[in-house]
Amino acid sequence: MLQLYFFPMACSLSSRIALMEAGIEAQYHLAHIWTKQVVDDGSDFLGVSPKGAVPVLALENGERLTESAAVLQYIADVKPTAGLAPAFGDPDRYRLQEWLSFIGAEIHKAFLFPTFWYKDDGSLAKPRVRITQTLSVPSAHLAEHEFLVGDSFTVADAHLTWALLLLRPAGVDIAQWPSLSAYLGRMQARPAVREAIATEMALRKAMAA
Repeated sequence: MLQLYFFPMACSLSSRIALMEAGIEAQYHLAHIWTKQVVDDGSDFLGVSPKGAVPVLALENGERLTESAAVLQYIADVKPTAGLAPAFGDPDRYRLQEWLSFIGAEIHKAFLFPTFWYKDDGSLAKPRVRITQTLSVPSAHLAEHEFLVGDSFTVADAHLTWALLLLRPAGVDIAQWPSLSAYLGRMQARPAVREAIATEMALRKAMAA
């Protein structure tokens, strides 16, 4: 059975969404990304992954996979009938990789990561200007398409859904991009997405209590 190491509402949420959308049974281990401890057994998370970051997907053969773009594609390929990624050789597979790279680099690492990890001493001014330009890209695409890739939900949608959810607490109101706001509404209406978010929101609240 696959095992996902996650932190509530971190980027690993997209992996949980993908697993649930695919109907793949998995074990979930909460890994505290600040204390570097696996909560359920108190073990050292750095022993699971020296990167100390989520997601980490433990495979059935004992190997471990990190980085959202890789983990998400692996999950999609475990159950190809779920249609969460185009097949290798399909031109849309490269569109999928394009979107995963864009979300990871331009939204996650360029904006969300510094916003939540560093004190805003003025150094975040440029990322805040840049995120407006960045979001115009998926906004324009989604004004004409229901999903990021092809005509159905893929792991790229799981990843963008997570990123859009985090933008509001980061101080960005996506209502200024109607196509993004409508897209997020559609994604949150999906049962698996809704359940995944509710599960992690409950865990986040419990940790804060």
